[in-house]
Amino acid sequence: MSSSTVSLYLDPQIRDWVLFPITVVMILVGILRHYVVLLLQSSPKKLPRNAIREQRALVRSQILRATSANSPLPPAHYKAISQHLSKAFADGAYLKDGPPKGDAQQSAPPNPLTDPAAMDGMMAGMKTQMVMMVPQMVIMGWINFFFQGFVLIKLPFPLTLGFKSMLQRGVETPDMDVRWVSSLSWYFLNFFGLNGLYRLILGGENSADSSRDMATPFAGAMAAAQPGQPQDFGKLFKTERDNLEFSEGVHAWIAADMDTRILKKYGRLPATT
Repeated sequence: MSSSTVSLYLDPQIRDWVLFPITVVMILVGILRHYVVLLLQSSPKKLPRNAIREQRALVRSQILRATSANSPLPPAHYKAISQHLSKAFADGAYLKDGPPKGDAQQSAPPNPLTDPAAMDGMMAGMKTQMVMMVPQMVIMGWINFFFQGFVLIKLPFPLTLGFKSMLQRGVETPDMDVRWVSSLSWYFLNFFGLNGLYRLILGGENSADSSRDMATPFAGAMAAAQPGQPQDFGKLFKTERDNLEFSEGVHAWIAADMDTRILKKYGRLPATT
């Protein structure tokens, strides 16, 4: 007896009423999720003037150090600015809460959970995670309830048997060709495969891509529940003072010996005897 290969033929109504609806629903839900996240995001609060001054002082010192090896400032001016910043950092002149008073600043750092701004950020992050997770759970339940066990499409390229468990979830047929895709597996393929379409429609920084939350479902929620600790600018200023003192030793003025270099470049330097 000669063995014959058995082929499956899909009803076109499966394509029209199962395959296309699942794909279209997932695309629309992703776009809707993106705009819902945008609506939930509150406008950033303005920092007080003292906080901005505190941050800009540190940035100013870092820019000064970045140009120390080839600085446009003469040595006297560079040293004056560096010493002025070092003294201000030592005195705490740029701290938003003012200079430290004795041992009063040695207390424990404030609890971020008591900060209204931190609480608002935590709640916004948890809302975002809910918007990302709940629609995917609803879609998965909808597919399992109405389309469980459906075979939707056959991939046009060969695959190894290792892909069978990934492409035929919910269909217990060991003899079926590995290229056939079940309804639940089609959901996961769209879940990870629509990111390029979202980037094309919504831009690179979109909120429709929730595939990163699938690998670690609670990672985003835990990150949102643990807001970042506030920076200790007192310690940052102390470190910056040491960096400024070191940079003074490597400062090189870009205009040093400028006359000699120009004369050498144009061949006007008198010959030495």
